[in-house]
Amino acid sequence: MSGPGPGAGPLDINRAGAAELQSALRGIGRRRARGIVRKREELKGFSSLDDLLLVKGITTRILELNSQRMTCRRRPSSEEEARVSSGLQGDNKASVPQVGAEEEAAAAVVWEPERAGSAGPGLEADGSGGHRAQELLSSTGCGEQEEDDEEEEEEGSCYSEEGEDGGNVYFYYTIGERWINYLQRTEDGGLLRHVRPKMKRKSENGLDGRTLSPGKKLRKGSEYSRTLGPCTPSPTTTFGDLRNAKAGPARRRHIPSVAPPPELQDWLRTFQRWSGPEKLLALDELIDRCEPSQIKYMMQVIEPQFQRDFISLLPKELALYVLSFLEPRDLLRAAQTCRYWRVLAEDNLLWREKCREEGIEEPLNLRKRRLLSPGFMYSPWKFAFMRQHKIDMNWRSGELRAPKVLKGHDDHVITCLQFCGNRIVSGSDDNTLKVWSAVTGECVQTLVGHTGGVWSSQMRDSVVISGSTDRTLKVWNADTGECVHTLYGHTSTVRCMHLHGNRVVSGSRDATLRLWDIETGQCLHVLMGHVAAVRCVQYDGHKVVSGAYDYTVKVWDPESESCTHTLQGHTNRVYSLQFDGTHIVSGSLDTSIRVWDVESGNCLHTLMGHQSLTSGMELRDNILVSGNADSTVKIWDIKTGQCLQTLQGPSKHQSAVTCLQFSSKFVVTSSDDGTVKLWDLKTGEFVRNLVALESGGSGGVVWRIRASNTKLVCAVGSRNGTEETKLLVLDFDVDLK
Repeated sequence: MSGPGPGAGPLDINRAGAAELQSALRGIGRRRARGIVRKREELKGFSSLDDLLLVKGITTRILELNSQRMTCRRRPSSEEEARVSSGLQGDNKASVPQVGAEEEAAAAVVWEPERAGSAGPGLEADGSGGHRAQELLSSTGCGEQEEDDEEEEEEGSCYSEEGEDGGNVYFYYTIGERWINYLQRTEDGGLLRHVRPKMKRKSENGLDGRTLSPGKKLRKGSEYSRTLGPCTPSPTTTFGDLRNAKAGPARRRHIPSVAPPPELQDWLRTFQRWSGPEKLLALDELIDRCEPSQIKYMMQVIEPQFQRDFISLLPKELALYVLSFLEPRDLLRAAQTCRYWRVLAEDNLLWREKCREEGIEEPLNLRKRRLLSPGFMYSPWKFAFMRQHKIDMNWRSGELRAPKVLKGHDDHVITCLQFCGNRIVSGSDDNTLKVWSAVTGECVQTLVGHTGGVWSSQMRDSVVISGSTDRTLKVWNADTGECVHTLYGHTSTVRCMHLHGNRVVSGSRDATLRLWDIETGQCLHVLMGHVAAVRCVQYDGHKVVSGAYDYTVKVWDPESESCTHTLQGHTNRVYSLQFDGTHIVSGSLDTSIRVWDVESGNCLHTLMGHQSLTSGMELRDNILVSGNADSTVKIWDIKTGQCLQTLQGPSKHQSAVTCLQFSSKFVVTSSDDGTVKLWDLKTGEFVRNLVALESGGSGGVVWRIRASNTKLVCAVGSRNGTEETKLLVLDFDVDLK
C-alpha cells in the first residue's frame, strides 16, 4: 500500500490503521505502527502529534521526518463521544448521510471511531472495505498477536543528502537525539541539525541484516539505494529537542512552585505557527521586555546546550597544539577538567616548550620519567616549571629566612664580588680575596699575594683573576688557593677587566688595555689610544669595547691592535658599559646613556632621564636596566630608545644605587641607604625589601650584590664603623620532594 499522494493530504493518526501508518510514514515499521494503534486505544485517541512520543520506539527525529505527512484531529469531549456513540447504535447497514460544507468543516476537527464497513477516510470505497476492516481489527490488537521471537527494531532514524546528480545518496544513522553534532542556521531563520554517526547501525528496513558504514556513499543503482530511496531532508530542530537529547527530560530545568498560566499553551501554539523570521521578530520583542534576571535565566538554560568538549574530539597532536597556546596557569586549571585533559596537560614536550619560554633550559636530575598514578606519566619538565614557579614565589612573597653571615674582611671595603655555582669570591682593599661556600657559609680559601687593594675580579669555574692597585693581575686556582700566574705590564691600577674563554682584557688607569692568555700568562696585545684612565671594558671574543675618563668609547680589533671606532658624544667621564655583540650602551657622568651601533659607530639613541652618574647597567636582549646616583632605576628598550619603567615611588631608594641585577621577572637593586629591593620587571612595581640594614641611613651600605636563580649574595658594611663588613647569603630555593 502506498502512502498518501500529493492530493491525499496528511494522514490522520487517530484514524489510520497499522498498515497505513507503516506504508505512509518514514521510519515506522510494522512493530511501531502496531504500537501506535495500541497506544491510541489506550489513550482513547491522541490529542496531539506529541503524544506519539509515548509510543515505544517513536523519537522526535521520526516526528520531524513525518511532520508534513500526518496530522492529529482533536480528541472528542465526553459529550461528543456519547453523541457519536448513540448515533452509531442504529442499523449498521444504513447509508452514511451526506453533510453540508459547514458540517464537513466541523467534522474535520472531531475525532470519530472507525466503523466497520463504512467508507470513511481510512477505508477504500471500491469494495475492499471488508478486507480493510479486517486489517483495522487486527491493527487494534483484536487480530493475531505479534510473534514473541520477532527481532526488536532499533530506535534509529535516517538522514540523507543527495548528490549533485540526484543519484548518489549518503545515509547516516542516529539513535534518538544523542548524536547531534552542530546546528546550521537556514535562510528562513530555522536551525538545521547536522548529525554524525558514531557506529554502524542496522537498517530498520531489514536489508538482509546487513549494516551500512556511517557516511558510506551508495553507488548509483545499488541495492541499498533502490530499496531505501532518498530520505526527506531533516526538518528544523527545536531547542527543546537539544535539551532532551543532551540531558534527558528528567534533568530539564523547571521553575519550582509556579503553575503554568492557562493561556500558555495557546501562546505557544500561536508561536509555533509563525514562520522563522516572524519567530525571530517575536523573540526580539520578548527579550526587550524581559528583566535582567530573566535574561540571566535564559543564558543559564541556553549556554550549556552549546558547550562542546572539542579538545577530546580532536586528535592528540591537534589537542596538544591548541593547549600550547594556554598560559601555564590556565594549563594547570585545564588539567583539573577531566581525566583525558589531565593526560594531555601532563605531556612532557608541552611543558618543555613552556620551560623554554621561561628560560628554563633543562630539568636538573629529572631526566627519568616515572609513573605519577595509574594512567598518568610524570613530566620532568612540568616538575621543573613548577619548581621554578615556587622559587619565583619565594622571591616575591616567601618568608625571608635568616641569611647566612660570612665575615672575613674585618672593617675593610669589599670592592668586587663574584658568584658562580656554590662559590663566592670577594675582593677587598685589604689586598686579599676570599673564596666562600654558598652552601655552608665557610671561608674555603684566602687568596693572598697582592701588595695593594684588589679593585677588580673575574671568575670562571675554579679560575679567579684579580686586578690590584699594585699594577698586576693574578690568576688563582680557587680550589687550592694557589696563584697560578702574575701578569705584569700595566703601569697603574688595574681598574677593570672582562674574561671571555681563556682570554681576559684588562683596563688600567695608565690609559691602556691589555689582552692576556690566562693559561700561559702571556700578554697577547696592548691597545693604546685613550688619553685618560680606562674605567670599564667589555670583550666578546672578537671585539674589545672600552670606556674612559676622556669622555670617549672606543671599539678595538685586538688582533691588529687597531681602534676601529671612537664613539664621541658624551660630555663627561664614561663609567659603565654593556656590549651584546651588536649594540654598545655607555653610561656617563653627564647623566645620559647612549646606544651605539658597533659596526657603523653611529649613535642610535640618547637615553635621557637620569639626573646624575649612571653607576651600573645590565643588558639582556633589548632590555636595559640602569642604576643611577639619583636613587632611581630605569628600564629601557634600546631598540626604540623608550623608557619602559622608572623604579621609584614611596618605596624607592633614598640614596645612590650601588649595584643591580635583573632576571626575566625581577630587578634586584642595592643602595647606599642600606637596603636591597625587589621590583617587578614588567610593571615596575615595588615588591618588597630583601635586605634592610639597621644602620641604613646612618652609614650602613650595601656595596655589591650578586644573584643566582635561588640565592642572593650581598656585600655590606660602612665607612664610619656603624656596620660590620660581611657577606649576607639569602636562599630562596625549594625542597625537592
